Amino acid sequence: MTTPVLEARDVTMRFGGLTAVRSVDFTVNSGEIVGLIGPNGAGKTTFFNCLTGLYVPTEGTVSYQGKVLPPKPHLVTKAGVARTFQNIRLFANMTVLENVLVGRHTRTKEGLWSALLRGPGFKKAERASEERAMELLEFIGLAHKRDHLARNLPYGEQRKLEIARALASEPGLLLLDEPTAGMNPQETRATEELVFAIRDQGIAVLVIEHDMRFIFNLCDRVAVLVQGEKLVEGTSEVVQADERVVAAYLGEPFEGEPADDTGTAATAEETDTADETDAAPAPPETPAAGEDTGPDTAEPDGTGPQSTASTKGDTP
Repeated sequence: MTTPVLEARDVTMRFGGLTAVRSVDFTVNSGEIVGLIGPNGAGKTTFFNCLTGLYVPTEGTVSYQGKVLPPKPHLVTKAGVARTFQNIRLFANMTVLENVLVGRHTRTKEGLWSALLRGPGFKKAERASEERAMELLEFIGLAHKRDHLARNLPYGEQRKLEIARALASEPGLLLLDEPTAGMNPQETRATEELVFAIRDQGIAVLVIEHDMRFIFNLCDRVAVLVQGEKLVEGTSEVVQADERVVAAYLGEPFEGEPADDTGTAATAEETDTADETDAAPAPPETPAAGEDTGPDTAEPDGTGPQSTASTKGDTP
């Protein structure tokens, strides 16, 4: 049986008068890969930030393994929730190994004095951290580049390194924010296999992604956010068959769409204008060009429409 790892209840995030996320309920179970999709501006990253303590939700709660998460990113990481970012945030001038070691800080017990004195306990913890970091580099295929600077890695390998750094904190839930953005098909396929391998290690995964083929091939469940609200949630087949999802991505209105006061006012104004137009008397019909309007139409001095047309070309 699967048990809930992450539970978000009635999560709402407001910025002044703007509601970016509205009353979202969301659950990730153990051993699951769950996708979160939606058009640009739907509130996906804002919701991620609420889950990981970067934002404190205006309303609602976020729980991990039954305990409400504290609104501090380092405490969320310590609790067992790790994440990557949409824009890569590596330490560019540190080596590949050093970047992964940074992710171990929440799992080491050595303090300031231990680090300064560098006693036996510190050296033992340092060796254990390095061994674990090398295991993760082997896992993602970058062990041979342990001494390379992070900034010198190709883009796809930088994405992998960021995932390895997140895994170094020994999470029970990994959140990936657009892990295949900017990747070619081969790199995307390698990332898909990597996420499956992470799940096989018993780590639940939540993914934001715009690559629909990637997300539907990868995920057990998919949730769709539109205008900060959860529109639908289910298997890949259920989500792909939902007409509201198609309409949201194409920019078409759908039944149950959140009301837009501006749009409503504009519609009312158009209706009033249409009513006034219908009530106004119709203007007199203007004869079409060349139409015979009777003997009184032509002017006796040759200045009528036909005479003007015939002499127009002779005007100097």
